[in-house]
Amino acid sequence: MSTPTRDDFAALLDESLGGAANGGFEGRVVKGTITAIENDKAVIDVGLKSEGRVPLREFAMAGQPHGLKVGDEVEVFVDRVENADGEAMLSRDRARREAAWDKLENEFGEGKRVEGVIFGRVKGGFTVDLDGAVAFLPGSQVDIRPVRDVTPLLDVPQPFQILKMDRRRGNIVVSRRAVLEETRAEQRSGLIQNLSEGQIIDGVVKNITDYGAFVDLGGIDGLLHVTDMSYKRVNHPSEVIAIGDTVRVQIVRINQDTQRISLGMKQLESDPWDGVAAKYPVGAKLRGTVTNITEYGAFVELEAGIEGLVHVSEMSWTKKNVHPGKIVSTSQEVDVLVLEVDSDKRRISLGLKQAQQNPWEAFAERHPVGSSVEGEVKNATEFGLFIGLDGEVDGMVHMSDIAWGISGEDALALHRKGESVKAIVLDVDIEKERISLGIKQLEKGAPAAGGVSPAGGSNLKRNEVVTVTVLEVRDGGLEVQAGDDGATGFIKRSDLGRDRDEQRPDRFQVGQKIDAMVTGFDRSKKPSFSIKARQLHEEKEAVEQYGSSDAGASLGDILGAALKAKQ
Repeated sequence: MSTPTRDDFAALLDESLGGAANGGFEGRVVKGTITAIENDKAVIDVGLKSEGRVPLREFAMAGQPHGLKVGDEVEVFVDRVENADGEAMLSRDRARREAAWDKLENEFGEGKRVEGVIFGRVKGGFTVDLDGAVAFLPGSQVDIRPVRDVTPLLDVPQPFQILKMDRRRGNIVVSRRAVLEETRAEQRSGLIQNLSEGQIIDGVVKNITDYGAFVDLGGIDGLLHVTDMSYKRVNHPSEVIAIGDTVRVQIVRINQDTQRISLGMKQLESDPWDGVAAKYPVGAKLRGTVTNITEYGAFVELEAGIEGLVHVSEMSWTKKNVHPGKIVSTSQEVDVLVLEVDSDKRRISLGLKQAQQNPWEAFAERHPVGSSVEGEVKNATEFGLFIGLDGEVDGMVHMSDIAWGISGEDALALHRKGESVKAIVLDVDIEKERISLGIKQLEKGAPAAGGVSPAGGSNLKRNEVVTVTVLEVRDGGLEVQAGDDGATGFIKRSDLGRDRDEQRPDRFQVGQKIDAMVTGFDRSKKPSFSIKARQLHEEKEAVEQYGSSDAGASLGDILGAALKAKQ
C-alpha cells in the first residue's frame, strides 16, 4: 500500500468532519447533545472532532431557569468548526434567533399574538425577548394609560402584538397596548350587553380628573362628569368623591359605537328646580352665598342646587364698570332681589342693588331742594364740577351755577380737584340718577332754589311785570335785580326792545330802573326778564281793549290811548 499523500489526508479529514471543512457545518443550525454542565456553561457534542461550550443563560428567556441536564438534545448554531483553543464555536442564541425569526414571520403574517419578556430599557422604550429574537417596545405601547413604574412588568412572560418587522435589518417593533385594547374591547362589548340606560349600579372610583371621575363598573369604566355629580355647584370632583370610593350611579347614556358610558349621581336625587317659580317669586328678597365670580357677574346660591346670577349691571347703584370681584367676594352672604325666573332654562336673575335703598332716593330724603350740602370736588369737566356727596353719590355744579358776573370758563378756574366746597341742592332726578347743585346761589342776594329771595322777597311768577334795577351792562344784555334786594336775573340783548334800535345794551346805565316781564326760570331757578315781552303783552292788551271801539284808529293811536288810560 502506497504512502498517503497530503491530499489524501485532507480528503479523509473532510470526510470525518462531514464536509465541515467545505462549509457543511459552519453557518448552520445543528442538533447536539449535552455531555456535561460545567459552572455556567453547557458542553455540547455536535459530531465534530471537538465539543463546544455555550453559556447556560442562552438556553432560557430572561429571568427564567434553563432547565437543562446531561443527555438533553439541543439545537445550536455553528459559528466556526474550531477556534484557537481547538473547540467548536457554538451559539444557542443564534440558533434560537434563526428559529424565532422563522416563527415570528409566520405569526406576523397571520396577525397572531406572540409571547415575550420585557428584559431591559433603551432610549424611548424597552427591549423584549421573543424566544430568541430581540424586539423594541416603544414607551407609548406599554399600556393603555401612561405607566410610571414598569418594574412589575419586567421578566414576566406576556402577549405582544407585532407592529412591524424587517429581517434584513433585524428590526422588530411590538405593542403590549394593542393586546390590552383588544382584550378590553372584547370585555367591554360583553359587559355593555348587560347594561342599559337608566340602570342604577354601584361602582368604584378609579381615577379623578378636573372634568370628572372614571368609575369601574366591574370590568368596564364609565365617566361621571362633574356636572352630573350634584345639583349644587362642584368646583372640582375631589370635593364630592375620592379614589377608591364606592358610589351608586345611574347610567345616563351608552354610546354603542364608541362603547362609552356616561354616569350620573345627581339623577338619583330630587330636582331642586321643581316648583322653583313658586318658591322664588319675582320681587322676593332673599339671602344667599356667593359661590362664583366672573367678569359678567356673580353666582349666588339660594339653596343647595339652586343658584342665581347677579349681572354686573345689577350689582351696585354707584359703582359702574367695576369688576364684580371688587364688590363681592366668594363665600360672602348677600341680600338679593329676584328679578326674573326661567324654570325651563333653569335660570334665576337676581339683583344686588335692588335689595338696598336707592342712594338718590335716600339723598333726596335727607337733602331736599334748597338745602345746603358740602363735598369734595372729584372732577372738573368743560361744563362743570362733580362734587362727591354722602351716600357715594355725585352732584354736578354747572359752570353757569358756580359764580355770578363771570363767564363759565372763568368760574371753573376758581375751584380745583380735591377742594371742599359748599353748595345748594337745586334738583334731584332719581330716575336719571342726577343731582344738580349750585354754588353761586349761596351768595348774598342770590335767589334760593324755587325763586325765593334769601332776604325774604316775594316769589316771582311767570308773565309777571316787575321793576328791575340794572346791576351790570354787558354786550350780551343786562344783569338786573328785582326790587332792591330781590332775585337777580338777566335780560338778553334780543329782549331789550321790540325794535332793533332798542336792542342796544349801551343805552342803559347801572342803577337804572326798568319795567320787565318774567319770562321763565333756568335750571337753578334764576329768573329771566324781557322788555320786549312786556311791550308785546301791553300791545296785545291795548288791541283787545280799544281795537273794537276805534275801528279806524292806527296802532299808534291805540297805544297812545292805552298809555293814557294807564296813566
